Amino acid sequence: MSTTAAALENLRIIRSLMEKAHIYRAVSAPAALVGGVMALAASAWPVQHALANNGDAVMCEKCFLATWLIILGIASALNVVLLAKEAARRSQPFVSEGMRMALRAFAPPMLVGGCVGIGLIVFLHNLTLAALIWILCYGLALLSTASFSPRSLPRLGWAFVITGLLLFFAWAANRDVDLLSSDMAPASLVMGLTFGLLHVIYALAVFLTQKPAEVQPK
Repeated sequence: MSTTAAALENLRIIRSLMEKAHIYRAVSAPAALVGGVMALAASAWPVQHALANNGDAVMCEKCFLATWLIILGIASALNVVLLAKEAARRSQPFVSEGMRMALRAFAPPMLVGGCVGIGLIVFLHNLTLAALIWILCYGLALLSTASFSPRSLPRLGWAFVITGLLLFFAWAANRDVDLLSSDMAPASLVMGLTFGLLHVIYALAVFLTQKPAEVQPK
């Protein structure tokens, strides 16, 4: 395929994705709500326990990692199921060229953030920095789809990036956290404020502004 033909094909795929943006926005909201509620529940317990027990951890570091990986798995699986059902309803392939383009943009920051965060927990035992890396890389992953995704997703990406940076500087500047016997509470708090609260706000905003035509077949 020539360079011109490849560019035209990419433009066609991007145009197709932009036409379907409102559908993806409507379909992603339930998964965001489920993931957000689970994140809020998972973060509330360690924070509450730490406040009542002078910063003591309620679980081991590997349990913390496993908890958040399970939440990621459930939310991702739900999103895949909803997207697959929508593709079947429209008689379209699930793994389309548009899906491949989206994955090529989304995967690199997610892969880097996931691996670095896991390494920080397993080898350096730094849960808070790992959580902040996850937050920032997830925000960058959402921003990487800005050219063909609904505007709500880049806005969510900016919310993650800005909130993540503010939380990083707040955490780095507050040396009182060094006095804690475990940093599980700060890590859980930043995860709850972002993956929990921001996802719930995003889902509710989509539900409140969603038009009936966005989920009805043409």
